[in-house]
Amino acid sequence: MSDATYDYKLFSRSDFSAFWALFTDNLVNLLILSGICQFVFQMPAEIVFGRIVPGAAIAIIAGVAVYTLMAKRAAQRHGRDVTALPYGISTPVMFVYLFGVIGPIYWATDDPLLAWQVGIGAGFMGGVVAGLGALVGPFLKRITPRAGMLGTLCGIALVFIGSVPLAEIFEHPIIGFTSLLFILWGLIGRFRLPGNVPAGLVAIAVGTVIAIFLGKSSFQTEGIGFYPPIPYLGDMLAGIQYLFANPELFLVLIPVQIYNFIETMNNVESAEAAGDHYPVAACQVTDGAGTMIGALFGSPFPTTVYIGHPAYKRLDAHAGYIVGVALVIGAAAFLGFLSFLAGLIPIAAAAPVLVFVSVSLITNTAFAVKPMHMAAVAFAILPHISAFLVTKWGSLMNALRSVGTEGLPGLGDAELTAALLREGAHYEGHLALSQGAILTGLVWGAIVADVIDGRFRTAAGFAIAAAAMSSVGVIHAYTLQAPQFDGITIGYLIIGGFLYIYPMLAPKEDLEHRIIVPDEPDFIDDDTPARQA
Repeated sequence: MSDATYDYKLFSRSDFSAFWALFTDNLVNLLILSGICQFVFQMPAEIVFGRIVPGAAIAIIAGVAVYTLMAKRAAQRHGRDVTALPYGISTPVMFVYLFGVIGPIYWATDDPLLAWQVGIGAGFMGGVVAGLGALVGPFLKRITPRAGMLGTLCGIALVFIGSVPLAEIFEHPIIGFTSLLFILWGLIGRFRLPGNVPAGLVAIAVGTVIAIFLGKSSFQTEGIGFYPPIPYLGDMLAGIQYLFANPELFLVLIPVQIYNFIETMNNVESAEAAGDHYPVAACQVTDGAGTMIGALFGSPFPTTVYIGHPAYKRLDAHAGYIVGVALVIGAAAFLGFLSFLAGLIPIAAAAPVLVFVSVSLITNTAFAVKPMHMAAVAFAILPHISAFLVTKWGSLMNALRSVGTEGLPGLGDAELTAALLREGAHYEGHLALSQGAILTGLVWGAIVADVIDGRFRTAAGFAIAAAAMSSVGVIHAYTLQAPQFDGITIGYLIIGGFLYIYPMLAPKEDLEHRIIVPDEPDFIDDDTPARQA
């Protein structure tokens, strides 16, 4: 359906609720990255609030402008209202840039300025890689089952976007539970609040008021000022030059940016499952360009289409919510209000909004895939649990060192690994699963979904592709490497070979009739023969 004259209103009342959810997501990211840069990497406030934060705001504003235009065109093309794609700084990739690029440079040189320069150089080069994802994104989207793409997003949503904020709520229960109450009532239960006030706004406002009374909020005005966005071409070129002089840093950048454009592809698929259709290649180019613009103006951190479109779709948001986020984030960045908000709004008051986004994405996935494909979704979630465990084990070791514990072995030490195994903690296996978890989840979700559908050759293709990626370290390894045939690579080849060859040799009746598995729900409700595609 096409209606070029369709009157799509960018703003609706429902955008107000959606605004608070997306604003919270972006605000939390900005608070985290500014705190780590300032207090862990010792960057002066002039760099953090005068360069990085305004640069991030410029990247967000540029991307929002494009995604607003995309939403308007999509509404006119289909003759109905659509929800614009949420957009902002990629949370997982942000941590990789912090501790995989900026941190190592700072720790090796004790030079926060150089660490920032290399960061924005890496951000620009990473944006180039992310934009190149447009060349393969449409093809990957066409051949990858929805269960694989959405399942791996569910893994991220479950462990990072849902469980971590929920832990924050339980650490500060008076604030967190009160805010969570309004999210349960207004966004998950969908009951009206008096005056139809947005539940997200009420949750954050009530939590902040309680925090003020409990003395857990502060009013810090010394950082307020004018911080105009300025291009830092010379600093960026210096950072790029350092990268090419130390090419091992590309071993961090390339895999994580592959992850980033895959994340964009998955989130566009999530939007399509919710009923809104956007061109995946254009989105990947937009994310790459936004990242490069942000790097030029001082921000090292990549941008991406966010997880959570189905949640904003359920709220009946249009495009006004992303426009509002861009304007408020821009104003806060350019006028120095970020440090003020960091002291005023406790994380526990904002965390319930993120829990809602996580729950909504998982719920929408259950409705968007065939019931029998939920097995594939479950497979796609599992690598992210390993990623969560490895991240927290690393945090535990760092915490022990920070309190003065001496003689600690590093994670990966043979004796420590053996001791963990004796305690039932399979460090080596979880480490392998954690490296490239989003790709691993996507691959396994695709393999399982294709086997269920009887698309054995397609499933074999994903297994062989996983073998290729594993052999060079894109997945299951910390860095890129020369091709090698380790156990994981061989295992993928065994699966791929069997899935490709056996269906050609198997008795025809074995492929035409399903069997009953005892004590398992029978979601395969017909006797559809294998397609062998």
